[in-house]
Amino acid sequence: MGGYVSLSLIGVSLLTYASQGKLSKYKQVGPSGFHPIIGALLGLIPGCVATIVVSSMYKNKKISFGGLFATFIATLGEGSFVLLGASDEASVVANLKAFFIVNLVGAIAAIVFGYLVDSVGIHISVKDIPVKATHDKHHKSQEITLSEVIIKYIGFYLILSFSLFLLPGSLMALWGGDLPGYDSLFDQAAILFSLTSIIYYFIYTFTSKRQSCSCGNNLREALEHAVIDISTVIVYVFAGLLVANYIIDILIGPETFDAWMTSSAFIVVAIAGIIGATPGCGGMISVAVAYLAIPNFPIAALITAGIATSGDGIFPLLVSNKKAAIVITALGLLVALIVGYALLALGIEIQSSLSTFER
Repeated sequence: MGGYVSLSLIGVSLLTYASQGKLSKYKQVGPSGFHPIIGALLGLIPGCVATIVVSSMYKNKKISFGGLFATFIATLGEGSFVLLGASDEASVVANLKAFFIVNLVGAIAAIVFGYLVDSVGIHISVKDIPVKATHDKHHKSQEITLSEVIIKYIGFYLILSFSLFLLPGSLMALWGGDLPGYDSLFDQAAILFSLTSIIYYFIYTFTSKRQSCSCGNNLREALEHAVIDISTVIVYVFAGLLVANYIIDILIGPETFDAWMTSSAFIVVAIAGIIGATPGCGGMISVAVAYLAIPNFPIAALITAGIATSGDGIFPLLVSNKKAAIVITALGLLVALIVGYALLALGIEIQSSLSTFER
């Protein structure tokens, strides 16, 4: 998953750099009347990079609240890669069918409710973050500290190197492929990559004043922003998965959790929505895994979790605009339950066509 995150964030940083900063200026993206559609299309991009980017766009007043909301409704976060990848529980074709259906319903809901939010006139203003003081502070001291060496050199090059090394294995994992002799090295590199990212994140957090993410004037600066974002997302994903697995495996217990997930569809939809609404990608990943592993798991519940999840983009939004993050989480859960129960009420049993394969 770290490989997917790295690929997405580095790609966005390079595109931002190639655009010569156009994505960072205070200029709206397209006509405001199309913002929910733009937001929904961005949300369909696998992973959390879209929500992270759109959160920055909203902070810079480049997209409407309806566009921001649409992105969060449409995104599946890192749960996308669970459905895109091959597994022991399901075939690639079945995964792709589920991925397509969940994204289609999510995109429709995102556009409809995005326009509804904009038509009502909901807008939560963003506080301007002064940047001048940060730059002045940066230039006051000419001494290079150990933390700066780690941030600008050791950690920077290690994270980029691990990202490149993990890229082939991450891409092949989408289709269940492998490379002889590479898997064991991949696992070891993934562990070291995670540890490096966690250490880098905490050193950066406690020794540097956090700034708003903007496009650098040179390639090095753009890659530095990418490395910071990669370490941040990996820490949040790790924390989310740790909490989700602790709750499921320790507090609740696997047997009880499986019993909940195989109970009535009405209850499963509610549980999936609540789990999906938890900050980060851990909840959505858990529901996606449950969909693949548990026979006859209703796809309505998977769709509910997909709409409710905000992915890791909720964290930078919490930093820049806590009120907007809370409103989006609450409204997203409400929309998710409406759509999920509407599918059940209409008697749409999409899961029957996806459960024909042997689990």
